[in-house]
Amino acid sequence: MILMDAAFVIMLLLKWTYTDFRGSRDSIFYPPYKSVDVRVDICLLENQLPFFILDELSRLSTIIGNSPKATLIELTHWFFSCEWGPWAVWENLGSIEISEVKHLVDFLTIYHRPTEQQPIEELEVLTAPSVKDLHQAGVKFVLSSRKNLLDIKFDRNKGRLEIPRLKLDGRTEIIIRNMQAFEQCHGLTHGYVGDYIFLMGLFVSASKDVEMLVENRIIENWLPSNEEVVQLFYNLNKQNSVWSGTFLFKGLIKDLNAFCERPWNKWKANLKQNYFNTPWAAVSVSGAVILLILTVIQSVCSILQVV
Repeated sequence: MILMDAAFVIMLLLKWTYTDFRGSRDSIFYPPYKSVDVRVDICLLENQLPFFILDELSRLSTIIGNSPKATLIELTHWFFSCEWGPWAVWENLGSIEISEVKHLVDFLTIYHRPTEQQPIEELEVLTAPSVKDLHQAGVKFVLSSRKNLLDIKFDRNKGRLEIPRLKLDGRTEIIIRNMQAFEQCHGLTHGYVGDYIFLMGLFVSASKDVEMLVENRIIENWLPSNEEVVQLFYNLNKQNSVWSGTFLFKGLIKDLNAFCERPWNKWKANLKQNYFNTPWAAVSVSGAVILLILTVIQSVCSILQVV
């Protein structure tokens, strides 16, 4: 049975990459288009097959024609990149060894091994301001050019928070939950997916937070509403477990908290957002300041004349 399932997966990956393999009556790639259902089903943790078996079958396959034969790593990447684009990072393929991959869900988690290891350090408070609070403190949200979802960077000097794009639709929760469950069931020392879920849950505590990330093109929301995004991360965090000693983003949240605690940053942001948010508002405020200065000068001159 395992051999039959493995053969089906290999044929699926080959048909996805080499369209000549597809028959005119192939119901997966042609009406009724079962490829969407298959892509979701293949990411369920209970449906995983040993990766070494898939690799052996892949090596036995033959590509007819002039097309170069792709490795199983490449076939898997191309298959996932269509449905789970943000979770499939091409730049990381070179560092993945077939011998270390347990199955397809594990393949997705390996995509996101960070290049920089965080030192083991306990944080007193593992929390961060929401997107709205960060905005009010003067933090600017920028869509990152990086593809790895974990590459969230904060420039303390410029107040720029760079976040890679995250696409959310009705199937996103499935892949995140299965990756999260894999981390927890295997007791992985570093639960990078769990850390990401926790951080995003801190950022989007209300629909206004989601709205601001959507406006900055950081979240591509295909769910019915922004509130659905808030509920998604709330539900994911119900079963999430995070240890502050190995939390991937502890340096990030320390910098964000420190930035928000500076009164000057909030005053400057309030002035810019409420009084200089448009050219006309800036002109009005400038005119009022000039008028106030002239009034003070006139009052001083009047007093001097009397004296």
